[in-house]
Amino acid sequence: MTEVIGRRERKKAQTRQALADAALELFLARGYDEVGVKEVADAADVSVTTLFKYFPSKEALLFDQDDDIEAALVLAVRGRPPGFSIVDALREHMLRDSADGGPSAEFIGLIESTPVLRDYARRMWMRHETALAKAIAAEMEAPEDDVSCASLARFALASRELIVANENPRKAAEEIFGNLGRGWRVK
Repeated sequence: MTEVIGRRERKKAQTRQALADAALELFLARGYDEVGVKEVADAADVSVTTLFKYFPSKEALLFDQDDDIEAALVLAVRGRPPGFSIVDALREHMLRDSADGGPSAEFIGLIESTPVLRDYARRMWMRHETALAKAIAAEMEAPEDDVSCASLARFALASRELIVANENPRKAAEEIFGNLGRGWRVK
C-alpha cells in the first residue's frame, strides 16, 4: 500500500530541502565560515526562526540525511542476502556509500577543510553506533548490550573515514573488513 503524504508534510519536506540546498550552495560557493544562517534562511525564503525549527545548528544544515543513513545501515545488516556475513554486508554498504551515492569530492573537501564541520561529521556518523549494534545483536541472537556487537558497529562506522580518504577505497575496505572478519591476525 502506498502511503499518501499530506500537503502539510510535503510543504515541511520542501522547506527542509530548500534550506539544505541553499546552505550547500552557499557554503560551497563562499565557504562555511563566510555564510551566516540569515543568508541561508533568506536564500530559502524563510525566517531564521523557521530555519532553526528544521535544523538545530548551522552545522546540521549540511547533514540533513541523518535518519536515512541510520536506516540504511540497519537495513544493510538485517536485509543482507542469505549466506552473506554481517561483516561482508557492512563492507559492501560502506563501499556503496563512499562511491555510488556518497558525497561529492567538493562536499568532502568542504567538510575536511572546515574543522567544525569535520568534527560534527564524525560525531554525527558515530551516533548511529547504538542502532547498528542493536541490529547486529539481533541478527546474532545476542543481548542488545553485547560488547562484541558494539565493537563491530564502532569499528565498521569508524572505517568509513579511512575508506573515503583512501586512493583505492575498495582495497581499503577489503583490508579493513577482512581484518574485522578474521579478528586482526598479527603476522
